[in-house]
Amino acid sequence: MWDSSPGLAPLASAGFLLRPRESPPMQEPQSKELAGRAVAESAVELATLVEVADTNPMGNIHGGVIMKLADQAAAAAAIRHSGHICVTAAIDHLDFRSAVHLGDMVVLKASVHYAHRSSMEVGVRIEAERLVTGERTHVASATLIFVALDEQCKPVAVPPVIPQGAEEQRRYDNARKRYEERIRQRALERAKPD
Repeated sequence: MWDSSPGLAPLASAGFLLRPRESPPMQEPQSKELAGRAVAESAVELATLVEVADTNPMGNIHGGVIMKLADQAAAAAAIRHSGHICVTAAIDHLDFRSAVHLGDMVVLKASVHYAHRSSMEVGVRIEAERLVTGERTHVASATLIFVALDEQCKPVAVPPVIPQGAEEQRRYDNARKRYEERIRQRALERAKPD
């Protein structure tokens, strides 16, 4: 069954291929505390072809196009995880490793690494596939922060992430440390005199 969530409809109509949903939509438990969700429950894989309008005069994709695609993939994962509309709060980092060429397929794999109250850190791995050969290259990685919103556009609680396996646990622990560091930095900035 293909995901037909209203929040993901613009992605499907924009030419993205959405991976089939592997689990039923999240049901909020009766208690006030939300049940945790496994990383795989909200993971997203999007793919799109690099066209002429996406490239610079050398035939390589613009960095801004990669940034937009990463934001869309990460938003889809955040929406799936939270069950709410989500907005981008920050792009923590975006590291480019190699070029993506005209005619390549860009494949973006996004998953929620960590959640705290209403915010989520989402990691995106970006690969380029040469369609003729099937060869895939890791071309970029990104980390984005999203906040889930309710119908009144107010932050709303999100389920905690349940890491499964050593790699997901490593990502979870690193994301939690980055969250704590961001909180510490904000407190330092607020304490500075104007």
